[in-house]
Amino acid sequence: MSSNKPHIIIEKGVEFHLGSLNGNMIQYDFKKILIYLDAKGKLIFGKHFKIYEEDEIILYKLCIYFIRDFEACEKLKIDPNKGILLSGPVGCGKTSLMKLLRYIVPHQKAYELIPARNITFAFNNLGYKTIEEYGNSNFYCFDDLGVETTGRHFGKDCNVMGEILLSRYDLFLKRNIKTHSTTNLNAQELEERYGNRVRSRMRQMFNLISFDSKSVDKRN
Repeated sequence: MSSNKPHIIIEKGVEFHLGSLNGNMIQYDFKKILIYLDAKGKLIFGKHFKIYEEDEIILYKLCIYFIRDFEACEKLKIDPNKGILLSGPVGCGKTSLMKLLRYIVPHQKAYELIPARNITFAFNNLGYKTIEEYGNSNFYCFDDLGVETTGRHFGKDCNVMGEILLSRYDLFLKRNIKTHSTTNLNAQELEERYGNRVRSRMRQMFNLISFDSKSVDKRN
């Protein structure tokens, strides 16, 4: 990928054209993006990886968000200024897609994908410094939100991810710094896990994009 041609990505000597340049605007082609994602997925996850036809609606929503197609986003009520909360059953491919999608926009700042449970483990060892660290201005995708245990440091319990989400909300309001997350939980389960205050902040911070609850476990 050259800096003035972010729509052309080279992987293992193969050029992938995700669209065409029209002046200084990129006209993306969704089918070409899917071809690239399939190839990149195989490079990252192994030759068993594939793009499933039933996931193309989800992928389309994610793609128009990441490429910042404002017109298409408006039609589907997706706010490009919010983050993504990608929800769905275990094994439907949420984590893989969030790892992959950042590669279609190499000219944008990439987010770091971190399992929520790892953050809680860090809190148990390091304490409140961990919450400060993730409440900073870096760009994160918190993976598997809601499956982490309650944090405990020196005998005090803490809903670590809930506190971090509140910090991220402040960053979102003051500096428009986005946060992404994946979760297996539905809206009610998230509220039970983090409380009404965090849940209401999440509504303001995230675009909710959901897999069908009957999505197959792709790890089988």
